[in-house]
Amino acid sequence: MKVAISLGAPYAADIKDIQLENQMTYVVEAERLGAESAWSAEAWGHDAITPLAYLAARTSRIRLGTGIMQIGARTPAMIAMTALTMATLSQDRFILGLGVSGPQVMEGWHGVRFARPLQRTREVIDIVRMIARGERLNYHGEMYLPIYLATLGPKNLELTGELADGWIGTSFIPEHAHIFLDSLERGARKVGRSLADLDVQVHAGSVAFSDAVEHLIPSLKVPLAFYLGAMGSRRHNFYNEVFQRAGYTDLALQVQDLWLQGQRKAASALIPDELVLKTNLIGTKEMIRERLRVHQRAGVTTLSVFPTGQTLDARLNTLGQLLDLVKEVNAENGITLPPARV
Repeated sequence: MKVAISLGAPYAADIKDIQLENQMTYVVEAERLGAESAWSAEAWGHDAITPLAYLAARTSRIRLGTGIMQIGARTPAMIAMTALTMATLSQDRFILGLGVSGPQVMEGWHGVRFARPLQRTREVIDIVRMIARGERLNYHGEMYLPIYLATLGPKNLELTGELADGWIGTSFIPEHAHIFLDSLERGARKVGRSLADLDVQVHAGSVAFSDAVEHLIPSLKVPLAFYLGAMGSRRHNFYNEVFQRAGYTDLALQVQDLWLQGQRKAASALIPDELVLKTNLIGTKEMIRERLRVHQRAGVTTLSVFPTGQTLDARLNTLGQLLDLVKEVNAENGITLPPARV
């Protein structure tokens, strides 16, 4: 397994409050510790590309990915132009992560109709790869542009297995990995590939080491309730649907109902402790080590994490401890990662 870090996606109102230099230093130091990739995001604030362009000049090894760049907000040609520019600036360290987002972001923020996401994704990938094949860049070797897709529904997952180099997974519970990986594998088989041909990258939540795990759980119920209740409308909430497919139907619908009624504290209180523990890496070293083993057995190849801490040094310390544990778990299974790119 490899470890990726997330930069987050501030909302428009929060942009001025983000300590950008701390974020950039965090990535530089994460690269030194051995993190494999850093991923930006976008919703209603920072775009996904600009921070990565800045980071390309501050780093030399860590791969830089968009997690995700929203397809509906750009023309396919602009996506290709941006990706090729980033590949050049980063000396081929860029990963193009794409997703269709949802109706609230596409229609409510960008003013673009949310329609036919499968066909739109397929056409965008075809056009981007066609443009990439026609370009030759200024570094040694032929240009290769990795494309990852962030998908949740069965048909979109099949499309990912068929067309993409990697999957960006959210709302992932390793004990229920089959609801994602079965569809990914079906798509891969359509074109003579297997699941092993994809980088299965999942968001493993917050990382926090503590002997008093009960103190960590309450605050982590809020983001889970947010995803179940707020990331979409009552009719279209793809995250909520994922938890329903994992067997949490009653819980997902009850949390959504309370959240949409404005009862956010009550919605968060419904989240069971065990769900927090299954969707984050928190607790003692042995607890986290065992969760890493569970993820690896499920077929995860890259963990995207958010190390916690009140200061930059604290976050880096948490990340360092996690990276050490990942190396231990890899060694248990005879996995040796390739040397760091310089």
